[in-house]
Amino acid sequence: MNKKIFRTIWLVALSVFLASLAFIMTVSYSYLSSEQLKQLRIEARLAAQGVERLGKDYFTNLDTKDYRITWISQDGEVLFDDDANASKMQNHRERPEVQQAQTSGFGQATRHSFTLDDQQSYVALRLTDKSIIRMSATQLSFLTLLLRWIQPILIVVLIGVGVSFVLARQLSKKIMQPLNELDFSRPERYFGKADYQEIEPLLMHMAQQQRQLKANQEQIEKTALIRQEFTANASHELKTPLHVISGYAELLKNRMVPDENITEFADKICTEATRMSKLAEDIINLSKLDSGGAELSHERCDLYQICKNVRDSLEPTATKAQVSLYVHGDHAFVDGSPALLHSIVYNLCDNAIKYNHPGGSVHLYLEQDAQDAVGATASAQGTVNATKSGALTTLRVHDTGIGIPPQDIDRIFERFYRVDKSRSKQAGGTGLGLSIVKHAVQLHNGNIHVQSYNGVGAGSGQAEGTTFTVTFPAQ
Repeated sequence: MNKKIFRTIWLVALSVFLASLAFIMTVSYSYLSSEQLKQLRIEARLAAQGVERLGKDYFTNLDTKDYRITWISQDGEVLFDDDANASKMQNHRERPEVQQAQTSGFGQATRHSFTLDDQQSYVALRLTDKSIIRMSATQLSFLTLLLRWIQPILIVVLIGVGVSFVLARQLSKKIMQPLNELDFSRPERYFGKADYQEIEPLLMHMAQQQRQLKANQEQIEKTALIRQEFTANASHELKTPLHVISGYAELLKNRMVPDENITEFADKICTEATRMSKLAEDIINLSKLDSGGAELSHERCDLYQICKNVRDSLEPTATKAQVSLYVHGDHAFVDGSPALLHSIVYNLCDNAIKYNHPGGSVHLYLEQDAQDAVGATASAQGTVNATKSGALTTLRVHDTGIGIPPQDIDRIFERFYRVDKSRSKQAGGTGLGLSIVKHAVQLHNGNIHVQSYNGVGAGSGQAEGTTFTVTFPAQ
């Protein structure tokens, strides 16, 4: 980069120098040409005065090596010329400078001389006897001037090239010095400093990228840690029912179970097998959501109908737990996957039944608003992904259950996290339901947050219970 800057500065400096030199030469040529004509006019006036006073004798001892002098009669006949035989010269009556002098007393022209075969500058003056004195000199050409000054010009050019080379080298070093001293690991240190004002937008962009890279690195590390914990937890969760099944099966195999308890042991084996099957299914679904394998189909889904289907599916479970299940609202439509939307509603309702009291209830409320805005929630609410303002479909699942302690609110969407571990296992939970809900909501560009009151957190007459609020962009 330093070489590129050096070459650019040097070429610019050299171009400016050569352009300046050409400009000076042009101005000098114009000035010298003007001075030549001025000197011709002076010489012509002196010659006119001499001829007026001395007549033809003026030309006897005349020395005009730098100029040519011609005396022309009123009718154009050449009376005298110091560079040619006057008697053999053509009549000069039609010469432009002669015609001007005869008319106005003074004439001036620049043209090719047929006598000398050269480009000449002419000045003519009319005398009192109406004869004409004409002075001429070879016109100064740009090439002549250049050849005359070629040696000093070459010296100046060489000096200019050398000086511009040195200046370009020093200037490029000075420009690059602040850049070479930059600590790119901490670009924000240079914000506002005079030496870095021009590249401050670049430094700000670098700082932003570094923050983004740091955030990405932290997210990668967090994801790796979550996967490690997930693997460990999954292994533990799978080993538990396997140990139970293995233990009961071994007892049955060794005929160590009374006949009246065989059915009970078989039921326990079936329960653990069902739990293990559900756990494996949840792990597969969650892995698909994590890896992006669960592609979101774009269908117009009636969330009200999905809620009714979930209610019908969970009715036996709710009846067994002595919990009433209700759906409120009207048809509300969402663009998304029917299977994932069913999974969201099912998991929320299933948890609401499992962690409820006998005689309790679960209510599903559906609303479709024209405008809404869901922002960051308070500390007692867990939030996942914000939606844009606009038409929203809102699903609220409210239960009258045991509630969630405030310190656990922020962790309920973690995998295998259970607020009440003993109750969760008794109810057959896998600890993955809310993680699946969170990922499915994110795939639909939705938002989920929770508000809960338990025996500890409920106050001021507030009843126990939990409300999950899910919002989707409306169809």
